[in-house]
Amino acid sequence: MVRVTSVCAVTVIATESLSKRFPRVTALDRLSVDVGPGVTGLVGANGAGKSTLIKILLGLSPATEGRAEVLGLDVATEGAAIRERVGYMPEHDCLPPDVSATEFVVHMARMSGLPPTAARERTADTLRHVGLYEERYRPIGGYSTGMKQRVKLAQALVHDPQLVFLDEPTNGLDPVGRDEMLGLIRRIHTDFGISVLVTSHLLGELERTCDHVVVVDGGTLLRSSSTTDFTQTTTTLAIEVTDTDEHPDGTRAVREALHARGVGVEDGSGLPGAGHVLLLTAQGEETYDLVRDVIADLGLGLVRMEQRRHHISEVFRNSDEERKETAGHDS
Repeated sequence: MVRVTSVCAVTVIATESLSKRFPRVTALDRLSVDVGPGVTGLVGANGAGKSTLIKILLGLSPATEGRAEVLGLDVATEGAAIRERVGYMPEHDCLPPDVSATEFVVHMARMSGLPPTAARERTADTLRHVGLYEERYRPIGGYSTGMKQRVKLAQALVHDPQLVFLDEPTNGLDPVGRDEMLGLIRRIHTDFGISVLVTSHLLGELERTCDHVVVVDGGTLLRSSSTTDFTQTTTTLAIEVTDTDEHPDGTRAVREALHARGVGVEDGSGLPGAGHVLLLTAQGEETYDLVRDVIADLGLGLVRMEQRRHHISEVFRNSDEERKETAGHDS
């Protein structure tokens, strides 16, 4: 009989000085982090230690040192109990091509301990949720990449886990497929109350999807905080205007007019999520008044004027630059 351990309401994953060393590389280096309920993004470049961490948390790979708990269970001694309560979507394609999605997901449900009738019912419900109900009897070998990713997601959810680990779930997907997958991931928590740990090297995905973000690099923790803390409001004002016949390049006209009034303006079009946007530092209400007056004098339409927010990619890049500068001073 499996011992049931009470789960702390505020922590679903906890690691303490967790390390994993191989003969020539350190995959994790004294990683200490707590993860609460909701959708958490684990972000880092390829080789940052994300997949290694998931394997340790599932009890599939022993840590070199340190400790970790998942849903209150010790990964070193209660791996089987963890895997009963946790779903896992691996990064790589590991699907049998000659069986249908229904056959495969039913098999995985049975492997998780569900009786035959319950396994079939849960499989039908889960395939409907991930958008594969109409295609459920086709052999997986004929599926597109996006459909295969949905099968992997379905098998991770079929046994109604408390937590799911999704390792690079948008790999190989086009922009539309990525958006659809991210929507599914978000609904895992909002519709079913299942907590999610999702890994990605694409920072913008996590910004749109996650409540909390954990950034790792070289197996060490760079930062762990809520998405809103990452994307905090700055003092930078973002301005976007319409063009007119008199001013076919409205953005340029506003930039020149503000420069003439001694206001420094930058082009924000290279930043994530920005189109033809001008950026300037807000000095208070007078800055808003000045911008409005300039746009009105030019006869342009104001599309938006708002304090912009940091994107995770900028925060991550700034952290990387700071570490490089520190290393340069130390050398």
